Amino acid sequence: MAKGKDKNNGGKSQSQLGFEAELFKTADKLRGNMEPSDYKHVALGLIFLKYISDAFEARHAELLAEDPQAAEDKDEYLADNIFWVPKEGRWSHLKANAKRPEIGTLIDDAMRAIEKDNESLKGVLPKDYSRPALNKVMLGELIDLISGITMNEQGGKSRDLLGRVYEYFLAQFAGSEGKRGGEFYTPRSVVQVLVQMLEPYQGRVYDPCCGSGGMFVQSEKFVLQHGGRIGDIAIYGQESNYTTWRLAKMNLAVRGIDSDIRWNNEGSFHKDELRDLRFDHILANPPFNISDWGGDRLREDPRWQFGVPPVGNANYAWLQHIHWHLAPFGTAGVVLANGSMSSNQSGEGEIRKAMIEADAVDCMVALPGQLFYSTQIPACLWFLARDKSNGKRGKETLRDRRGEVLFIDARNMGMLVDRTRRELTDEDIQKIADTYHAWRQSDWGQTAEGALTPYQDIPGFCKSATLDDVRKHGHVLTPGRYVGAEAVEDDGEPFAEKMQRLSAQWRKQQQEATQLDAAIDANLKELGYGG
Repeated sequence: MAKGKDKNNGGKSQSQLGFEAELFKTADKLRGNMEPSDYKHVALGLIFLKYISDAFEARHAELLAEDPQAAEDKDEYLADNIFWVPKEGRWSHLKANAKRPEIGTLIDDAMRAIEKDNESLKGVLPKDYSRPALNKVMLGELIDLISGITMNEQGGKSRDLLGRVYEYFLAQFAGSEGKRGGEFYTPRSVVQVLVQMLEPYQGRVYDPCCGSGGMFVQSEKFVLQHGGRIGDIAIYGQESNYTTWRLAKMNLAVRGIDSDIRWNNEGSFHKDELRDLRFDHILANPPFNISDWGGDRLREDPRWQFGVPPVGNANYAWLQHIHWHLAPFGTAGVVLANGSMSSNQSGEGEIRKAMIEADAVDCMVALPGQLFYSTQIPACLWFLARDKSNGKRGKETLRDRRGEVLFIDARNMGMLVDRTRRELTDEDIQKIADTYHAWRQSDWGQTAEGALTPYQDIPGFCKSATLDDVRKHGHVLTPGRYVGAEAVEDDGEPFAEKMQRLSAQWRKQQQEATQLDAAIDANLKELGYGG
């Protein structure tokens, strides 16, 4: 994530600066020669353990003051969505023994004890801290470091700090792992665009390839920031990578988010764990252009309502799987490679045409390059809607958008946060989201607060195109084809006067250049270098 602000950009970076960055630097020094992909589980597992232990200890102290007997009742904690932590799993026990050579075994025992007493964590926590290759001195130092995160903080503030640290560490490990990091982490600014545009205030939220669960964390944050409660949305997801699924379960637990995240190694295409459920909001960042998705075994699948996706590329399988799972007024935001907007290979163009003609596509956003840790492939956002005639947004009814598609070209947005990566600023995200909201509102732009912000096309940035416009472009959905060139500001000077002024200026400069050439030639002759 970001280390600073671009001097040429007044926008604010999405990165969290401050103590998280310093903490990660220190933790990374302790890593030594250990691979980031291994160290990630060591560090995140301990942060998770600290989190649930702090939450337990805070509630334990409250109960002790009220009723000492209740303090030892597991159900008292479960009722408040707090994990029960047995004595051998509490952070105070590990901290007291951090310098002992058997600390790895003590951590493993703590993880096993916690899993045993908390059904939802079974098979989730890392339990290989005692392996000989793991430096036990490093473990002790890491425990000391994590112990200092919430020093002098209590209750909710302590847990929030640990949640922020967990999220920041996830991002940093994704950056350290490069391509592999992208398998479990979607950059926060990209998730923010999806969340701010879809506004998941309530209902079911789903991600069919959920990675470490960042989409869900940001959705819950959005609800809380807009006056809702955890519980206003129900979280569902699926992940085929077992290690990544464990990260997601821990990430959501650190945030106190209840969820139904399924794992199987066959994945959402071949074993759709939630096949019969429909969702109000779907947010997804599927792996780009996957060629070995096993499409040859799914040629007759009912999810392919717009056409059978090619065996050699899963992009249109993801889009159709997601559309299939939308509730009657459901909306979806999907990150895909730019090629998905224009490809005509293996029938993809026909599937895209069928989706457009069926009014399944609501909005397209072209993203700037260098946003992702895992790939340099340019990406875009697809926004799908099950019903564009009178869609719902909470209690509001959106306008009839049938026969229209909004195009947003955000390729020139964002700021470089290091030599290789870019982030969208808060202002960028707000501009993109506000444009979409104004376009789809029933009165063309009245916000929830009552302020009128009517939608209008902005050359070079956004365009509300008709279905006929899209047909003229051969059903290609690249925003650049529709938004046109950015308008040049008119300086008010009449064209004829401007040409006369510029012509005179050019002649004067030509005259000055001739005089300068003559002076240089004379000087050269005087020095004996005449022609």
